[in-house]
Amino acid sequence: MRTLGILWRRHGPRVTSLAGLALAWQVAAFSLPAYLVPGLPAVLGEFAAIFVSPDLLGHFALTIGRLMLGMVVSFLVGTALAIGMSLSERFERHLMPLIEFLMGIPALALVVLIIIWVPFVELRIFVVLLLVCFPFFTIQILDGIKGVSKDLIDMLRAFRPTRRQLFAKLILPGVVPAVLTSWKLTIAYGTRAVIIAELVGTTSGIGNRLLSAQEKFEMDDALAWTLALVAFLWASQSVLTWLERRLLRWRPAALARVEQFGSV
Repeated sequence: MRTLGILWRRHGPRVTSLAGLALAWQVAAFSLPAYLVPGLPAVLGEFAAIFVSPDLLGHFALTIGRLMLGMVVSFLVGTALAIGMSLSERFERHLMPLIEFLMGIPALALVVLIIIWVPFVELRIFVVLLLVCFPFFTIQILDGIKGVSKDLIDMLRAFRPTRRQLFAKLILPGVVPAVLTSWKLTIAYGTRAVIIAELVGTTSGIGNRLLSAQEKFEMDDALAWTLALVAFLWASQSVLTWLERRLLRWRPAALARVEQFGSV
């Protein structure tokens, strides 16, 4: 019984919100044409088909693979740039305007430019994801590095640590929250970017399937692919939240959650 109470406190608001949305959608489906608002059974049927059909599952896996490759490389590039800017103020002054310029370019405009400049489909998507995602990683991780207390750094230096010890004992633990936050935010931006790139410049992936559904006016298919993306993002956020609870147990907020919900 206690376990059920813990689960309800954690997931109850989400369940009730989604149930209300589903009910409102089904009510609308009764009064509007199916090509505009298909019923939930039709949408859920198409959603299940994505994970049963090898062909459809291949499109889903291809998009997720493209996304994760771009995200990982963007994270590595962003981390390297953030470390470089934290070590050199001159480097930061020269690089930050370029990063802010990239962040100001709409994803669709960037996709159009990359399609013109890059002839290979997979390379196009990779370049789009890299240019969209690495600026967010860079800024978030740089803020995390700068957020490490100077007093703590001075105190630790009194023990004459090596650079590796200083990084491992203070800088790295201090940056972990920023790293997790950067992943939580950037994976949503990256998902939008990869879908836009697939809509415009590929013949495979979720973006292409959404375009096909739009051309055929198959609203249930389009909604099913949208639900698949939402499910992936929820799963990703759940994994990142789990990592946050494990890696940041020392933070007061994390300890409060542990005391409220029991052992995690």
